[in-house]
Amino acid sequence: MRRIAALLALIAATGAASADGLQTSLRPVARPAHLQPEVAPARLLYEPLRPVARPENAQNAEALSRASMPYPIPIAPVQPGVALDFSLPLIEQNPERAGLMALLRPPLRPSGIGRNTQEREQTLTRGALCGDAAIQGEEVGVVPGKLDECGIEDAVKVRSISGVALSQHALMDCRTARTIKAWMRQGMAPAISGYGGGVAQLRVAAHYSCRTRNNQVGGKVSEHGKGHAIDIAGFQLRDGRTISVLDDWGGGKKGRILSRMHRSACGPFATVLGPESDRFHRDHFHFDTASRNSGSYCR
Repeated sequence: MRRIAALLALIAATGAASADGLQTSLRPVARPAHLQPEVAPARLLYEPLRPVARPENAQNAEALSRASMPYPIPIAPVQPGVALDFSLPLIEQNPERAGLMALLRPPLRPSGIGRNTQEREQTLTRGALCGDAAIQGEEVGVVPGKLDECGIEDAVKVRSISGVALSQHALMDCRTARTIKAWMRQGMAPAISGYGGGVAQLRVAAHYSCRTRNNQVGGKVSEHGKGHAIDIAGFQLRDGRTISVLDDWGGGKKGRILSRMHRSACGPFATVLGPESDRFHRDHFHFDTASRNSGSYCR
């Protein structure tokens, strides 16, 4: 009996020790101090993150980047404890952003600019001749002639072509007006090549006139008497200088310009006469749009 009681006491003591050991093994073991993690103060865990101020050059770069954006998107900063009102644009909740957007917004054009442009277009449309706003003047209609073959059926009185004024308003038909415009663009402008700022005015020596050629008695009716011709004595330049057919033909830079103008007119016009053609044209160019089956006649 004693042996049995001793055995039971031994078993009981062993079980208690095992249970105490099991509880001890389940407890966390404290780590060494050098392995302990650094714990931030509790206040930092709840403090909102604050942006770090960037260098001035970085701020300038951001401003340039936003200025180059076609549609800058304003973003209001979220402040701790302040709820955003999504019924209003974020820009209205951030005055600083509003100022930036005011700088980036393109300025409005003065109201007068649009009105002036519209009035100018209406003026050009009202003064347009031959269906071309570049040809300005007034419609005349039928111009009767005193001689047979004289007169113009649908005459126009031209005061300017492509912004270049005529020294006197010239009567002609629309075909002649369009031909003058084409020559000014393709011949006159390249010949002048910006010299003196370009041509401001054509010095017109003659336009419609019911008469014979060169005013010779018994001669054929001139193309001037049909509204097909114009005589140009010179050119007024935009810087105030002039080029004269009488004074400048055949000499220096102005003479070379006149020579190029004369050559360039041969083709667009049916007849081109200048100082070397005869004594009647020593002081002007004669251009006309006569109907010719043999091509242009140029002298």
